Amino acid sequence: MSAAKIAKDWVAPTLQLSERGEVVAVASRTPGKAEALAAPYGARTHASYEALLADAGVDAVYVPLPNGDHVEWTAKCLEAGKHVLCEKPLALEAGEIDGLIALRDRTGLVAAEAFMVTHHPQWIRARALLAEGAIGRLRHVQGAFSFYNDDPGNIRNMAELGGGALRDIGVYPAVTTRFVTGAEPVATRAEIDWDRGIDATARVWAAFPDFRMDFYVSMRMAPRQLMTFHGEEGWLSVHAGFNAGAYGDEVLELRRSESVVTLERFPRADQYLAQADAFNASVLDGAPFACPLEFSRGNQVMIDMIYAAAGSRQ
Repeated sequence: MSAAKIAKDWVAPTLQLSERGEVVAVASRTPGKAEALAAPYGARTHASYEALLADAGVDAVYVPLPNGDHVEWTAKCLEAGKHVLCEKPLALEAGEIDGLIALRDRTGLVAAEAFMVTHHPQWIRARALLAEGAIGRLRHVQGAFSFYNDDPGNIRNMAELGGGALRDIGVYPAVTTRFVTGAEPVATRAEIDWDRGIDATARVWAAFPDFRMDFYVSMRMAPRQLMTFHGEEGWLSVHAGFNAGAYGDEVLELRRSESVVTLERFPRADQYLAQADAFNASVLDGAPFACPLEFSRGNQVMIDMIYAAAGSRQ
């Protein structure tokens, strides 16, 4: 649904590569865009999203629309009898997800948020290492995710479309921390640099029941990504936890002392392909998905807490 860049560059190619799925139709409201995306796959095209939902040959829909349209069109997909994988953030407020949960349960269809990172083997391994006590008791988490984009015509910089750093990239330090620890925040503090009505940079502090966290995200800084989990007996760093492959092979660095360093590499792991395979298994086999809507709601609760802690938007 739409010919968004993430659909063209990442999701459509991996859906086609997945063993149990294929791209059969593309819808775009912009003339020519659906045809350009559909051509490599021999897929049908539609000039409206409604026509895509009326296509009986479509079993599931991927929704990479602007953030403010996610809830509406995820609901419309379910109402049309289509399974749906929606790009993050699924909603702009946690309460919006309650209706999607009810609609999913009523229809019996699969509805999920596209947090591809939770399907990457480096994060699955990080979760296992923490559960095994590889760093002892976890005490602190630090994170960073940034890139430079001040283009006023980019949807990330448009408040009316649900833009902002927290919704675009702040969700990643939040979701990966919750994914590997299974914990939820109990309190947050935040400082936000506002620009044209959106949070261009956010600095966040969060208290979890057994550890603390701080991270920053920015759309006004040079690219950087890093997550570190610091325990009583060592620390674990995920070097490219979000844009996997940005620095070559993905690397987990585990240090238990200055002399004991373990590096685990994950060459050529494709988190978008893993996500496609997992979604297909959920639809076809009823397999559990890494990010059910309840998990997505928890992530949005954390983002809502951060905005509230920072005060009103400007």
